[in-house]
Amino acid sequence: MLGENSLEARGETFFLNLRFLLIVTVFAGNAIEPLIGTSSGLHSLYMWIFSFHMPLFVLVTGYFARRSMTGAAGRRMLMQIGLQYIIFQSLYSLLDTYLFHVNGIHHSFFAPYLLLWFLASHAFWRLLMLGMGKWAPAGQIAFALLAGVLVGYLQLDGVWFSISRTFVYLPYFVIGYHFSFPALVRLYQQWTKIAAATVSVLLFIILAIWGTHLPLGWLYGSMTYMQLGHQEWYAGLYRLGIYGLQLAASLAFLGWVPYGVSRMTDWGRRTLYVFLLHGFVVRLAAISGLYAYVSNGAGAILLLLAAISLTVLLAQPTVKRLLHPLVEPSVSWMVTLQRAAIRRSL
Repeated sequence: MLGENSLEARGETFFLNLRFLLIVTVFAGNAIEPLIGTSSGLHSLYMWIFSFHMPLFVLVTGYFARRSMTGAAGRRMLMQIGLQYIIFQSLYSLLDTYLFHVNGIHHSFFAPYLLLWFLASHAFWRLLMLGMGKWAPAGQIAFALLAGVLVGYLQLDGVWFSISRTFVYLPYFVIGYHFSFPALVRLYQQWTKIAAATVSVLLFIILAIWGTHLPLGWLYGSMTYMQLGHQEWYAGLYRLGIYGLQLAASLAFLGWVPYGVSRMTDWGRRTLYVFLLHGFVVRLAAISGLYAYVSNGAGAILLLLAAISLTVLLAQPTVKRLLHPLVEPSVSWMVTLQRAAIRRSL
């Protein structure tokens, strides 16, 4: 029993470390996005990040979701996700309209604001997993892959309800939900981790050389095949190819993740704060004119260092203490209302 508990603790440590490294790439990717059209180096870094960071982030989310998938804990989590979505969809929309004056944004609760697609999809992933609860893991993964391929054929804007990303990334949530950390430990020994990290670097070089031929829309997961310029019946095969690329990039990136406890592990417990708040920072940087001064390699390095530093800052306990009611709002009142409604219906 002690060994199992120890292994479970090691697994939590590993995935918290991974979660922090991933939120660093999320912040960095969003920070450099305005510059990828003018800098080939940042474009390559951006593509490398997008080849693995969201698939792995969804996988980690699925891994931790199995603790609170069913019962009262599952219902409370769905309520909290819904409340977080309403709060931040409203905040970002209001700020975009009255402060940032951003054009071309869908100000609708049915069209998640940029990064908030993750909240909408997280709720749907949980509901889909509950619906597939009696299926074997192999059947769940097969369905998720099929749905991820078929959703691209729908003749609609994949942004609405985050329907495209929900199904495109569903396989990673299912894999994360059933992920075996003991199997990972057996496979990723010292030399295997070194080899995986080396492959990750080689993948960056490959994307830097040939990545310009791959439209970024394929890595976003938010666009239908028609929006990507493919109306052929075999367009789904391209999606399978992207799954292969993402799987290889994700397995390679795992080589960078340490097993041991460190400050990174503690920061990994508060990545939700970084995720929901960093969009405000990026927006402020954009309207401040900061990007006009990032015109060379030194400026790009400083931008990346700032993104890493701000990630660490937003993951501090003080930020959680001050903004906990906003980022992790209490749903006790919703539970009380739900129970009252149930009693009245009986």
